[in-house]
Amino acid sequence: MIQDIGPHKLHNQYQADKECQPEDMIICLKDKAILVGGEEHQLMFPKRQELAGDFDCQYLFSLDEQDYYLVFAKEDVAAEGYRYESLRDIRYGYKGPRHLMYAAYTAYHLAMWYRDNRFCGRCGHETQHSEVERALVCPDCGNVIYPRLIPAVIVGVIDGDRILMTKYANRKMSFYALVAGFTEIGETLEECVAREVMEEVGLKVKNIRYYKSQPWGSALDILTGFFCEVDGDTTIRLEEDELKEGIWMKREDIEGQADDFSLTHAMMMAFKEGKIH
Repeated sequence: MIQDIGPHKLHNQYQADKECQPEDMIICLKDKAILVGGEEHQLMFPKRQELAGDFDCQYLFSLDEQDYYLVFAKEDVAAEGYRYESLRDIRYGYKGPRHLMYAAYTAYHLAMWYRDNRFCGRCGHETQHSEVERALVCPDCGNVIYPRLIPAVIVGVIDGDRILMTKYANRKMSFYALVAGFTEIGETLEECVAREVMEEVGLKVKNIRYYKSQPWGSALDILTGFFCEVDGDTTIRLEEDELKEGIWMKREDIEGQADDFSLTHAMMMAFKEGKIH
C-alpha cells in the first residue's frame, strides 16, 4: 500500500519552532494541484532554494532526515522545470519513488485542513497555529481545531471462492472495487460494514473481521478494511445511485487495480492469493 515505504520513515511529529532552510523540500499547492518535476516519470519536489517568489512556509513532517514544508502558491511562485499536477495525475503519471508519493498524499491531506480552517467555525475569527501541537487555535473564543480524519470502511464480501466486486456509477474509474462507505455518527465500524453492504448491494453479512487500515490523504480518509461472509441470499440488488455494476467474481478472475497503492487492491490480492477464506 502507499504507506508501505520501508526502509524510509515518515516522522509526523509537530514542531512549531522549525524554520525552512534552503535544502528543505517544498510541497507547493495551487488550488488542488502540487508543484512537481522529475525525469523518466520519477517524482521530485522543489527545494526551498529553487522557488522564486514571495511565500510563507509551514512545517509539515520529515521523511528520514529530510524536512518538508507547505507553501500555498501565489501568482509569482514558480520553479524552473516543475509544473502543477493533480494527485490523480501524480499517481498514474509517475512510477515513484513510493515514499515521495506518500509524502504528496500526506501533505495534501494537511494542506486541505489548513486551507479550510483559516477562520474559526465558531466565531469567525482568524485562527493561529498552536505552539504545542498540530492544531489551529482561535485566539478570540479558544476553539481548538485538529486535523480532519474521515473514517470509512472497505468491505470484502465473500461467498466461498467468490468475492463481491463493484463499479461506481459516477466516477471516471473503470476498474472494479469493493463495497465502501463512510462511518456515520453513533455506529461502530462493524455496524458500518453491515449497513453499507445492505444499502449498496442488498446483502446481509456475518463473521465481520478486521483486515488492515490505511491513511488515504487524497480524500482525507482513514480507511479500515474488513472481510465478511454473505449471510443467506446471494442475489445482488444494486443501489443504482451509487453503483453501476456488482458481480460475484472467482479468485482466479481477479486482476486487481492499476497500482498497489490502495487498501482495496491489497484486499483483492489477498483474496485472490488464498490468504483470506
